[in-house]
Amino acid sequence: MLAESEIEHLENIVQRKKILKKGEFLYHAGDHFEAIHAIRSGSLKSYTISSDGTEQITGFHLPGEIVGLNAISHSTYPSFAKALETSLVCTIPFDKLETLSRDIPGLQKQIFHVMSNEIRDEQNLMMLLSKKNADERFAAFIMNLSARYGRRGLSSKEFQLTMTRSDIGNYLGLAVETVSRLVTRLQGNGLIGIQDRYIQITDMDGLSALAGTSCHH
Repeated sequence: MLAESEIEHLENIVQRKKILKKGEFLYHAGDHFEAIHAIRSGSLKSYTISSDGTEQITGFHLPGEIVGLNAISHSTYPSFAKALETSLVCTIPFDKLETLSRDIPGLQKQIFHVMSNEIRDEQNLMMLLSKKNADERFAAFIMNLSARYGRRGLSSKEFQLTMTRSDIGNYLGLAVETVSRLVTRLQGNGLIGIQDRYIQITDMDGLSALAGTSCHH
């Protein structure tokens, strides 16, 4: 993740900020790849559409994270990226990245760091999703978000779920009714509290144990 000061420095150099309203696209699958994007505020989801028209969510992206990295080896973006809420994005033209890396000494290292974090997060999540029952899977998802908010210097115990329950279900391979049942069950067990879309982790150790992840305070 990029530190606040580094994103500010990027903004000053790049001068390509984009405000997306909820539901607006940052890019479409098949668009020509020319830039990666640092999320300044807000959140996005990325997804693909299968040949039969089914949407498959491939990830949710939070402040400080970079999207578009999966297009570097292609000439086009392989997925859609859509704003889940009003979001501010700093666009970094790929052809300027080398110059920017000289101006911001930490940038290249940060991009590699971000890439390895994203790969690690995805691998961890895929591993957890592949072998867990619904309760464990949902707990792993919440713990993953918690860790990512924590890395950004935000609260790892209280945050907003900007994605819908339907989106969460799509991503986790669960029916939306199952997601609602899980929320109720985890609340009943005293692991989380939820009001509207604000989630509070009330028992971090318990949720971590359910998710099968190690818990770092």
